[in-house]
Amino acid sequence: MPETRHITIDEAVESFRPITLEEMDSIKLMNRIDTKYLTDEATLAQILSDAAESGYRALVAGGTMVSPYHSVYYDTPGLKMFSDHHNKRLTRQKVRTRVYVNSGDAYLEIKRKNNKGRTKKKRIRIPLDEMEGFARDEAAKAYLESHSDFTADGISPELSTDFRRITLVNPEKTERLTIDTCLEFSNFRNNSKVSLQDAVVIELKQDGRASSRMKGILLDHRVKPVRISKYCIGVTLTEPEVKSGRFKEKVRTIEKTIKKKIIVQS
Repeated sequence: MPETRHITIDEAVESFRPITLEEMDSIKLMNRIDTKYLTDEATLAQILSDAAESGYRALVAGGTMVSPYHSVYYDTPGLKMFSDHHNKRLTRQKVRTRVYVNSGDAYLEIKRKNNKGRTKKKRIRIPLDEMEGFARDEAAKAYLESHSDFTADGISPELSTDFRRITLVNPEKTERLTIDTCLEFSNFRNNSKVSLQDAVVIELKQDGRASSRMKGILLDHRVKPVRISKYCIGVTLTEPEVKSGRFKEKVRTIEKTIKKKIIVQS
């Protein structure tokens, strides 16, 4: 990967009051609205400072507020899941495995988006050594087939993603915020690798009935909503021959945000 100098995010989160995973599990956003944002690490440092002053709390997992994640996205040989998203199909799915690196807990996760824009996620725990081959797990295979339109034999690992995540909760516990930094992708088909350098992807999950302090903070720093999929950006960058016109526009938006060219390593 190209070397990138990252701002020390660990220092920026030290001023947050902690919230435990048990407390997080008690937050139920029944009328949830999800909104994504794109920024850079320099702006993120200012956003974190304002969020801490506004009373936001940071999730502590494995003794840290900045947690590493590793995911493996699966797709068909013809990249149906990627194509459905690119072609703006309203009902679509994604299949991935994910490990929470600090704990070593691994899951098979299935995300379904309906024609009303709502996303539901279901998951089943798997052994860590099945991240790239859950098909040998009969329980995981059956789970996939009962909760998706795909079979384990019809999909294979397409793209791995690595990133570091901060999770914030507002004082009223009506919204959660995930902040992903140090995003890196690796393509299983051609071994291409790419880093998004100091780009930051933020996702705000809020109760639709409640006001949001975070929206005001983001607006103050001129951070606007954007529709972006980490999986689709990763495939677009690492498989240039794939039809991905509208996602290439997203890549240009990222480059404009970080004021740098994204370089793919073959």
